[in-house]
Amino acid sequence: MSHVSENDWRSDLQTHRDEKDEFLREHPHSPLPEGEREGFEGLDYFDPDPAYRFELDLQEADEKETLTVETTTDGVREYVAWGVFRFDLDEEEHTLRAFRNAGDDEDEGFWLPFRDGTSGEETYGAGRYVDLDADEDRTDDGRWVVDFNRAYNPFCAYSAAYECPLVPASNWLETRIEAGEKTYEGSESHRG
Repeated sequence: MSHVSENDWRSDLQTHRDEKDEFLREHPHSPLPEGEREGFEGLDYFDPDPAYRFELDLQEADEKETLTVETTTDGVREYVAWGVFRFDLDEEEHTLRAFRNAGDDEDEGFWLPFRDGTSGEETYGAGRYVDLDADEDRTDDGRWVVDFNRAYNPFCAYSAAYECPLVPASNWLETRIEAGEKTYEGSESHRG
């Protein structure tokens, strides 16, 4: 871990997870159904593993492709495929496309949706997301910190009342990402 100690990384990750649990339990905009909030004891995660944290260069696309992405409720959303991250895991190179919302010229971060070998087993079947913030997820030398330990379920994993974009086939990874959030086992856990 180059610019952050492992202890600081673990502490920051735990704080992030604790804040998410509090949001799901307490916040009026929580996606958890009302009846599940009071007894909610926290999300289930894979153990933190620094092997799933990468500092990567974004290989920006020469021509940015606008992609129409289907959602869980038969809707569509448009994203711009901005570039590709390449990373090595289990002695193989994998690629993950980085997206931005089409028409949002303000956001300089990226959305990394993915499915992997845990999808539909230990994790939400429709896939998980990693968000990259331009201010928080950059190293001093300009690389991006892609930390799958921060992979999270979309709101539709907690309640069918939400519409979530599906993972484009280009981001279906041929490996297991044993990091981040696991399947939510609430009363509506038939989803995904």
